[in-house]
Amino acid sequence: MWDNRILFEDAEALVIDKPAGLAVHPGPKTRESLEHYLGQMRFGFQRKPSIVHRLDRDTSGCLLLARHPKAHKRFALAFEEGRVSKTYLAVLDSVPDVESGTIDIPLHKISSREEGWRMVPDAERGKRAVTHWRVVAQQDGRAMLLMTPETGRTHQLRVHAKEGLGIAITGDPVYGAGRGPMLLHARALRLEREGKAPIEALAPVPPTFVQVGFEDGDY
Repeated sequence: MWDNRILFEDAEALVIDKPAGLAVHPGPKTRESLEHYLGQMRFGFQRKPSIVHRLDRDTSGCLLLARHPKAHKRFALAFEEGRVSKTYLAVLDSVPDVESGTIDIPLHKISSREEGWRMVPDAERGKRAVTHWRVVAQQDGRAMLLMTPETGRTHQLRVHAKEGLGIAITGDPVYGAGRGPMLLHARALRLEREGKAPIEALAPVPPTFVQVGFEDGDY
């Protein structure tokens, strides 16, 4: 299974195309997770790789793994220092009024017994969150956006779509109607490395996007 999902591989790193529906880490509601499969991703190494960052369970696409502890430490520092760029594809339930823009809405985490936790806009308590976006395709009253987060807050793109554009990501179970799979995909990842070529990966458009009319393309 995982052989076909490797997007980048060298002695330090793997980038895999994580399937939607699989949590990165286990939890009370997600006993099966990517952690259970790391042993299958040694690919000749004695040590199994480690997960450097995370994607939401229902988000597919590029996920970086480190093949040894020193690499993990360097990659984690690269994320902290902003030397990692990521782009996402998101299908929205309708078409925005303009073709591109930037959303700058600070986000804060709240929780309740009734609804669980979620991220909400909060200018006073929230952490800075900035997303650049542009429409790259339209189909049957929906738009597919290329979204580039400048920051990496939890649920950032999902909340920014809903609150910044007034349109939820299709299938979002928390911030949208939740009908069908959530159509959010980590399209590309690039990490700069000192003295080495950068880590670069591009994840193909998943079948769930194709099923609603958005084919793979030059974006």
